[in-house]
Amino acid sequence: MSFKPESAFALLGPDFADAVEPADFPDLTLRWWNKRWADEIGLGDLDDAAKADHFARFAPLEGYPHTPLSMRYHGHQFRHYNPQIGDGRGFLFAQFRDQHDRLLDFGTKGSGQTPWSRSGDGRLTLKGAVREILAAEMLEALGVYTSKAFAVFETGEQLHRNDEPSPARGAVLTRLQHSHVRFGTFQRHAFEDAPERISALIDHAITVYYRHLTEFDGADRATELLRAVVKSSARLAAQWMAAGFVHGVLNTDNLNVTGESFDYGPWRFLPTYQTGFTAAYFDETGLYAYARQPEAVFWALQQFAAALLKVGETDPLVAVLNTFPDTYTAEMTTAFCRRLGVKEQDDSEAMVRALLDFLHKSQLPFEAVFFDHFCADEVRIKAASRNYSGPEYTTFAESFHAHEPDRPERLSHSYFQRPDPVHITIEVMEGAWEPVHEKDDWSELRTLFRDIAEAREGYDLGVGRIGFLP
Repeated sequence: MSFKPESAFALLGPDFADAVEPADFPDLTLRWWNKRWADEIGLGDLDDAAKADHFARFAPLEGYPHTPLSMRYHGHQFRHYNPQIGDGRGFLFAQFRDQHDRLLDFGTKGSGQTPWSRSGDGRLTLKGAVREILAAEMLEALGVYTSKAFAVFETGEQLHRNDEPSPARGAVLTRLQHSHVRFGTFQRHAFEDAPERISALIDHAITVYYRHLTEFDGADRATELLRAVVKSSARLAAQWMAAGFVHGVLNTDNLNVTGESFDYGPWRFLPTYQTGFTAAYFDETGLYAYARQPEAVFWALQQFAAALLKVGETDPLVAVLNTFPDTYTAEMTTAFCRRLGVKEQDDSEAMVRALLDFLHKSQLPFEAVFFDHFCADEVRIKAASRNYSGPEYTTFAESFHAHEPDRPERLSHSYFQRPDPVHITIEVMEGAWEPVHEKDDWSELRTLFRDIAEAREGYDLGVGRIGFLP
């Protein structure tokens, strides 16, 4: 497949982004290259020099005419509106079509200062880049529609940070994802009372992401776009819950119109089922705790709908928002069935509730329960050295074993010959990072990357490759 560049966001004009120059880094060392996705989009044949040229110096990709664009947006940060943000240490590098004819983006993190950097240096630490790789790779393995860490270069810079040992090694990340158009992108232009720009963004989102909505006109376009974004966002929240993932910072600038998970800062995976588990040390009230993530997404959707009011009608928009709870419940059931490897049926919602009761009561390792029960193989469940007993388990097991396994042939994969699943609790992540920090030893991280890849192949959930948009 050949690389197929295509401009879309840049054509919206200068009110939506600012042309910027990438930082000039003193030294470049390739630390991550996503060969699987490079092959998928037609860049698998790049040599090392070309990789550095395009994904660290950000020379234009062949056929893409636009300079990097720092995107303009606002956002609610921990529910406080901030009109001073935007792409502060990243930019939209390029857009292109993949082999499924989806428009995809290359966005960056740590690529230098922009008009929206404020007092920041526009840089990313190497540890921060590694955390992005781990989050994206693990989420893809667990069936979450996520951005991909495409390339990471260490930059030779020493950075000073308040929340990790300094000086810290610098890096620049290129992220591959479906869209960087955030809820906050709409909020900015609503704040500036520019309904014509809101209309342009709606037309853009429908034209390039939701083409089945092109038949709608006028205010109906806002309503139907919201309907699509509500569904995709409910699906994302459900997938996070089924993966045991806590994003940490569900501000309106970290949620986008395609319902795709991205921008991984203080994330965590659950060690055990804990509804109040938080990821960010600064989330003192637990606003974005594990079990509050659906609420946070719903609240953000309300802010997105408020921006659409500039061109839409109140009653239809409210009616669409009110579909979120039922949509989320249905998506939650689907996501948990996929994680368990069983086919969804009429009583699956009750099975999921029973599973959550058992997870809460038992406090068994979250990921291990899904690993042991995948595709409902009773031999593997009985062989697991974990305490699957008690009334809560009995209730779950009776419902669970009434479900038909989905593609049980997957259990022949080598991943399911392991005694325990791959998981990334904070202890695992820090343990893999410490040898890099202490002696530049990447062996444990490389092993973890390979283990995650094996999990992705074993579960074979296919979410990242197929996607969800028409």
